[in-house]
Amino acid sequence: MKAKLGMSPIAWWNDDLVELSDDVSLEECLRQSRSAGFTGMEMGRRFPADPAVMLPILKQADVTLCGGWFSGRLVDGDIAAEKDRILPMIELFKAVNAPCIVYGEIARSIQGDRTRPLATKPRLSEDEMKVYGRMLTEFGEWCAGQGMPLSYHHHMAAVVETEPELDLFMKHSGEGIPLLFDAGHMAFAGGNVLRVIDNHHSRITHVHVKDVRMGVINKLDRTRQSFLDAVALGAFTVPGDGSLDFEAIVKKFAGYGYEGWFVVEAEQDPVKSPPLKMAQIGHQELMRVMRAAGYSVLA
Repeated sequence: MKAKLGMSPIAWWNDDLVELSDDVSLEECLRQSRSAGFTGMEMGRRFPADPAVMLPILKQADVTLCGGWFSGRLVDGDIAAEKDRILPMIELFKAVNAPCIVYGEIARSIQGDRTRPLATKPRLSEDEMKVYGRMLTEFGEWCAGQGMPLSYHHHMAAVVETEPELDLFMKHSGEGIPLLFDAGHMAFAGGNVLRVIDNHHSRITHVHVKDVRMGVINKLDRTRQSFLDAVALGAFTVPGDGSLDFEAIVKKFAGYGYEGWFVVEAEQDPVKSPPLKMAQIGHQELMRVMRAAGYSVLA
């Protein structure tokens, strides 16, 4: 089986907490990530939106674009408006041969609001989730029809955060909206990481190998502290530096025949956790567990 290893630039530049950003260029970010061994990078705020500009930068760094976040608003919006919003991203991602667009729901989400405690996250009734699931399926099918599939990102502080919420979303959505599995977000939400893979492996098309520091998470006061507070305190890190057993996680994926991207996404303070050093730690651990699971990692 084959796998590819990528990173997210959020280790270098945090879009929500600018104080957790390193003052490095896109080219330096790509150079550091590639020197650590990663062959892919997800899109971040310092990437150009013109493929004619982006492709030479990626080629020079010997890196491919392995995805990127789209801030969706379907839970409160309408499909026509979201099609107009995402179409330029679809065309860009097709031009640079990216595998998918990561759909993250931001409508009603409190993930970017430091004044909103974790306990105040939005919740959908089952009837609301039915409507939402149908809309996402239709939207995902349309995006795939345009030549660029989506991968749905369950996320802390959003409408699909917990394991039961993800189960309900998957129940009421269809194959037209594949799933991005994020180990760190599911662990933070109190879910059983391995059980989620068992239950939904057939729709998982993209994987974020985000690790967590459970010592930080377990001390949070969710009635007072926000998602961004947790990030600033160091809730997230790279594989090999946190609490999750990535050998078990990767072996679970191998058992279901998953082949594709495993992307390190670990937002934390670059002063306390220098991105290059963390990239090296994450890559070393991933190579260890990939070998243990029987994967051949594409260089």
